[in-house]
Parts: sequence; C-alpha cells; structure tokens
Amino acid sequence: MEKQHILVVEDDESLALWIFDYLTEHGFFVSLANRGDLAIELVEEDKPALVVLDICLPEKNGFEVCKALREFYSSPILMMTASGDEGDEILSFELGADDYIQKPVRPRLLLARIKALLRRSNVDSSQLDSSLIFGDLNIDSLSKRVSLKGEDKALSSNEFDVLWALARHAGNVVSRTDLVAQLRGIEYDGFDRSIDVRVSRIRKKLQDSSGAGARIKTVWGRGYLFAAEPW
Repeated sequence: MEKQHILVVEDDESLALWIFDYLTEHGFFVSLANRGDLAIELVEEDKPALVVLDICLPEKNGFEVCKALREFYSSPILMMTASGDEGDEILSFELGADDYIQKPVRPRLLLARIKALLRRSNVDSSQLDSSLIFGDLNIDSLSKRVSLKGEDKALSSNEFDVLWALARHAGNVVSRTDLVAQLRGIEYDGFDRSIDVRVSRIRKKLQDSSGAGARIKTVWGRGYLFAAEPW
C-alpha cells in the first residue's frame, strides 16, 4: 500500500526532524519545509495528503500560508503553535484549518489527530448516499463537490464535512457535541468554536443568511439544523 504523504512545515530544525522520524516510523512518507513561501510551492507540486503547519514561520507565517493554501488545496491542514492564545485557534479555523494542536507536541496525540483527519478525509462514501439534492443545491460526497444554481462552490474539506453531516440529517437538529466528536475526534468541552466558524464560512459561500430565513439554522443551546426544503 502506498504511504500517505505528510508535509511538515516547521522552522525549528530539531522539532521538524523529530516529527519526521516519528511519523516515518509510523508508516508515513514525510517531507519538510522550513519557510512559509516554500510550503505553498511544495503543496502545489506534491499535493500531500495532509499538512502539519506551524504558525511562526519565516517569509510567510502559518496564517498566511493556510489562507493561500485554501485557494487550491482541500485536504486537511493541522495547525501547530506554541501560543496558548484562543484567538490564534479561532483564526486558524476561520482561515480553513481542520485542527489545531499546541506545543510542546505530545507524539501520541499528534499521531492520533493526524490519523483522525486522514480517516475523515478518506471516508468510504460508497457506504453513504453519494449525492444529496435540495432544489438548486447539489452536494456530492464522492467528488466532495458542492454546486448552487449550477455554480460550483469552493469548500475546504472540513467545511464540506460539516455541510455533509448537517445535510444528511436535514430537518433534524445536530448537536455541537456530535459534530465535534464526528469531525474532530474529541469531546466537546463547551468552548470549542471550530464548528461555529465552519458553519459561518459555509453560510457565506452559499449566500445563506444567519437570521430568521437561514437555511442552516442555529438552534440555541442545541446545535444546528439544515432546512430540508429546496434552496
């Protein structure tokens, strides 16, 4: 079986080499970049299965890199930083990151997060209905393609996964607890904003309001409801 390719973007050489060795030992093909601008070039050329992206980088920081990658790259991005600032975590999700991990890096946690992201990215869609249609909105799980009124909408992999999870349960409330467990593989602690940020990005891309006429409705204290009526 072909090894999955992970690009690690980290300018601390000792940490980068440690992650390289650890992930290689666990069956991945790993490449390294120590600058943000170089990381963008490598992702364009190599299309890795996942990017581990530090925030503090020379030339372009991790936020700039994440924003640039989301213009053409839909596979998972795992942000990594020494900062404990909640604002950095929220900004990472707003820019399209799939997950966020703090330094000092715990090896088993890093590996678990990577495997969870890859597992969700490579979900066997043949076990599910491959396409959901709501009037002019078409959501296809095989190609991870979303179109509205015949126009393709560029959603990142994590945004698509949230939309698909809600659309599959159209007409029913899906709790944040279930969404965080399903899409991030962790227990919801009552403070995780990642799902809220992704829903906000989806609404903007699908020209959906957040008010009374919203098709993706916020049900306060419970979660989100995807309207089953045609778009």
